[in-house]
Amino acid sequence: MATVTTYFWIACGSALGGMSRFWCSGFVAKRFGGTFPWGTMLVNVVGSFIIGFFATLTGPDGRLLVSPNARQFVMVGICGGYTTFSSFSLQTLSLLRDEEWLLAGLNIVLSVVLCMLSVWLGHVAASNLNELQGA
Repeated sequence: MATVTTYFWIACGSALGGMSRFWCSGFVAKRFGGTFPWGTMLVNVVGSFIIGFFATLTGPDGRLLVSPNARQFVMVGICGGYTTFSSFSLQTLSLLRDEEWLLAGLNIVLSVVLCMLSVWLGHVAASNLNELQGA
């Protein structure tokens, strides 16, 4: 059962993740425009890499031993606050309602493929790090 401390760390991580998402999405939108949700896609891809990497690095066979609260802080708090699947869904609906069929389809396909690739790359990177000798 989760303790008050666990909820506290998840809340702190969520705040950090949400602020990071807001900044990153805004930064990308200013650089590339807001017609296509590149900021949301970048956030989801980076968040997928982070959760894949951290879950593998700190898992039972991982190289880094962290407390359950630390795992919850990063994986539920930071990654949960940072990734934006609900924003992705709303933006895709908006594209569909505007009859931007190609952009909506592109957003769906790129988001799923890139996030799956990213979570796998995070897993592979941490697995390789876990196998290093000595450090």
